[in-house]
Amino acid sequence: MPGLYLVAAEPSGDLLASEIVEVIRKMAPDTYIHGIGGEHLASVGIISPIDTSELSVVGLLEGVKIYKRVIELADQAAEDIIKAAPDVVGLVDSWGYTLRVAQRVRERAPHIRLVKVVGPQVWATRPGRAKTLAQTVDHLVCIHAFEEPFYEPFGLPTTVMGNPALSRGHKGDRKAGRALLGVSETDPLLLVLPGSRRGEIAQVAPVLMDAARRLKDSLPEAQIVVHPSANVRAQFLEAFPDVEQWALLSPTSADRFDIMSAADFALACSGTVTSELALQETPFLVGYHMGWVTWALARFFLFKPKHITLLNIAADDTEIVPEFVQTRFKAGPIADTALAMLTDSKARSAQIDAQKKALSRMGESQLDSAQIAAQTLLDYAQPR
Repeated sequence: MPGLYLVAAEPSGDLLASEIVEVIRKMAPDTYIHGIGGEHLASVGIISPIDTSELSVVGLLEGVKIYKRVIELADQAAEDIIKAAPDVVGLVDSWGYTLRVAQRVRERAPHIRLVKVVGPQVWATRPGRAKTLAQTVDHLVCIHAFEEPFYEPFGLPTTVMGNPALSRGHKGDRKAGRALLGVSETDPLLLVLPGSRRGEIAQVAPVLMDAARRLKDSLPEAQIVVHPSANVRAQFLEAFPDVEQWALLSPTSADRFDIMSAADFALACSGTVTSELALQETPFLVGYHMGWVTWALARFFLFKPKHITLLNIAADDTEIVPEFVQTRFKAGPIADTALAMLTDSKARSAQIDAQKKALSRMGESQLDSAQIAAQTLLDYAQPR
């Protein structure tokens, strides 16, 4: 009976890990599965012995502040993994934490195979991580084909699974989304996606919400819809208790793709949601803010591309999606851009066309990411 242990410390990894579990139960139902994660893994019956929610932080300085806790949780994870004695460990996303877990398991139980699912962004920053990963794990399941050459010099086998956000997505129903929200087809609709991490609700959401409110003042007929991620919804409501006095809060039961498709334009925190918006053919802008130490290091030493949005990077590092990052992350200019886009259908159509081209260049939307990752893990769970 093959044994699998999944480790996921952030919402995106937790979701992908839960999808992998569902696929494995269909492909190899006799596999026993343990895991560390959050509500998504719990929803498929994998109860985490460790609470990793505090690891969902933003920025280098914030990470340094909890470094001691990261080490403690990595030690606890390694202890539980060795106790469970799986054949293979799938380390899903969350580079810093899962690397430390992998290093501890490799040192104490070298017979356990290690597969990294979603690698570090070596194409954007710190390519030396490719060597570090190759020295630690047996295989990498990466998102993009252009990542593979970074690992070839170090002999790390790789498998491309495509972008999970694209493979799990479906075309939303614009009419259904508007009907659920009670918004007419003719009303301008601005969607606000304030982030999926606690740090983003604290650092990014306030400016996006300020911009949305300014837009509402300038364009009273516009409907503002806010769709916080489920894992930070309570924190968002605590931070913005009066949101429903001037905006619509998407129902918890809503299909997020219907909500995205219903929007004419969106204000989005940087992250996976940007690819999801592009898949829905919804034009948007991206806002982000991180700790100043982290930003300075990334801006001048670490991050190679000019832009942070994958669609822009795929478009030869051209800004097809407006970005408001760090010093540019101000409510006034964001509101002005949103107003211009909401009142110019030609500009919105042009951005949608550019987003489509960028998605086609990414070229992975036809792959079933969870299935590819699951098959790779099962391959490593077989006897040597």
